[in-house]
Amino acid sequence: YRPPFAWQQLLDFLAMRAIAGVETVSGNAYYRSVEMEGHQGWLKVEHLAGKNSLLVTLPETLTPILMNVLARVRHLFDLDANPLVIAEQLSSDPRLAPLITRIPGLRVPGAWDGFKLAVRAVLGQQVSVRGASTLAARLAKTFGEPPATPHEAVFCFSPGAKALAAATPERIAAIGLPLKRAATLHALARAVASGELKLHAGADAGATIEKLKAVSGIGDWTAQYIAMRALRWPDAFPAGDLGLRKALGAAGPMRESELLQLAEKWRPWRAYAAVYLWSSLSNHDITGETG
Repeated sequence: YRPPFAWQQLLDFLAMRAIAGVETVSGNAYYRSVEMEGHQGWLKVEHLAGKNSLLVTLPETLTPILMNVLARVRHLFDLDANPLVIAEQLSSDPRLAPLITRIPGLRVPGAWDGFKLAVRAVLGQQVSVRGASTLAARLAKTFGEPPATPHEAVFCFSPGAKALAAATPERIAAIGLPLKRAATLHALARAVASGELKLHAGADAGATIEKLKAVSGIGDWTAQYIAMRALRWPDAFPAGDLGLRKALGAAGPMRESELLQLAEKWRPWRAYAAVYLWSSLSNHDITGETG
């Protein structure tokens, strides 16, 4: 990766949102279960600061798809970013300059799997980050399969689109969801399983956002958040996020229309501006999945 790289902040973000059983952060490493293209396993990611690199450890079961696994690691940890170029533009705004000076090289956390990130975003609507993590863990325990790993904290896979599409909204709701939200997850799963909706890095952001918003229960905030992390669109911006509006409002949350107007100067790096603004909040639990 190109330095600087705010590894600890990125690791903290992932740790706060880790789905119990599927992923965990322990010490200076990130662990998760992996199920891809008919292959199953796990991986461990550590930081090698002196080499500007990440060290990835994985079992032989994943070697046939090694390049695809590593590509996902690059997306998850935003390794292709050029932080100096991003900082140069965003630092021209006096609201952002002190944040960038304080935490150089802050990255936009990506997603291991676009659909699973979208599920997490829907689960996080109107609940805390901790509450969304609890629901995601229940979903994995109910619909996921157990992997074979040497890590006690990694004991299940997060369910894919086909598994949730095959379930009923009522069965999904049994994890503790309102039926309406369970129906949203079911509709989302059906759209992804059928190929109608593609949630991967590089997908057409504008078209995908509109397709997401066509799913009942998914609004602009959720669609923009998915575009930010799953599609890796650097200009995604969930302007309705309460945390962003609080970060910039002196006497109270800034109006969404005002925030959008202010953010015009941050293009095409609005996603990075959002992450810097979230980092300025003392109560991180109100950012990232609420909206």
